Amino acid sequence: MSWIDNMWYSPSWYHWPVIVLLLPLTALFWGLSGLRRGLFRLKLKSSSEISVPVIVVGNISVGGNGKTPLVVYLAKRLRQEGYYPGVLSRGYGGEGASYPMTVDADSSVVMAGDEAILMRRHINCPLVVDPNRPRGAMQLVDKHKCNVIICDDGLQHYALNRDIEIVVMDGQRRCGNQLLLPAGPLREGIWRLNAVDFLVLNGGTVINAEYLMSLESGRLINVKNPNKSIPIKSLTLPIIALAGIGNPQRFFSLLQKKQVKIKEQISFVDHHVFRESDIPDGPVIMTEKDAVKCTQIAHDDCWYLPVSASLTKQFESQLLHKLKLVAANKKQSKRK
Repeated sequence: MSWIDNMWYSPSWYHWPVIVLLLPLTALFWGLSGLRRGLFRLKLKSSSEISVPVIVVGNISVGGNGKTPLVVYLAKRLRQEGYYPGVLSRGYGGEGASYPMTVDADSSVVMAGDEAILMRRHINCPLVVDPNRPRGAMQLVDKHKCNVIICDDGLQHYALNRDIEIVVMDGQRRCGNQLLLPAGPLREGIWRLNAVDFLVLNGGTVINAEYLMSLESGRLINVKNPNKSIPIKSLTLPIIALAGIGNPQRFFSLLQKKQVKIKEQISFVDHHVFRESDIPDGPVIMTEKDAVKCTQIAHDDCWYLPVSASLTKQFESQLLHKLKLVAANKKQSKRK
């Protein structure tokens, strides 16, 4: 873990002087974010209402908590239930020439961002990237005729009204020192968890009304040649583990759990733009999110480990029940 991660999630005595020095900035952040929420609550800043149900998948802390696998899971599950969902992404790291941008098989990571390209690989429904979330949501409804919107991230983007809020939390790190940025990792206070519809725990032990999400890994897939795959159990030589995600340690721990011999762990910041020099010689295993950016620069012994989300039947049934009620209310409002 980096020094900042340690300060946020497992602070020692020598972190606290720095935390105290950062508290005035945290107070400023608290004031500005509270003012912004208040402006939306008083309708001095407008929120856009969409004619179909909107599900927001987000978190109250910075860094990767497992939102993307959950979004993919929801898109697939809702398709099975007869819905025609659309996924809305911020497209972080992308440099799209114009928005809203529909992401298809030919879209590039440079234009759409790594998370959007990763989701595009796994979902069979429209995916739109737009920093302006209300505009992107309307594109999914008007152009693609979607009847439910899944918003990847965006819990704090109040310009888009939402009907169902799902927070994903790292089951090991949880809320860390429970302080707002920059003294802690939180975008909003832990009070915010009381206002959401579902709290999904990525690993760890659930308590109270939390729902457990586990990530199940598949076969290793070659980064350069995706048609080539091998079982992870077939690895015999030590490998180099590489990750440029919000919490690289989660990926390294997954490999260790799979009894992979790791001779070196290499971490990069989230959404890191890879260069060929970043990839060492020898057998390398990386995340799928990193792999979408390394297809053209990877060597023949680079592999990625795909993961998929698995949730409880209780979560599924309660989500589908709530979605059905929301959809019925939306239809009734249209008739008035």
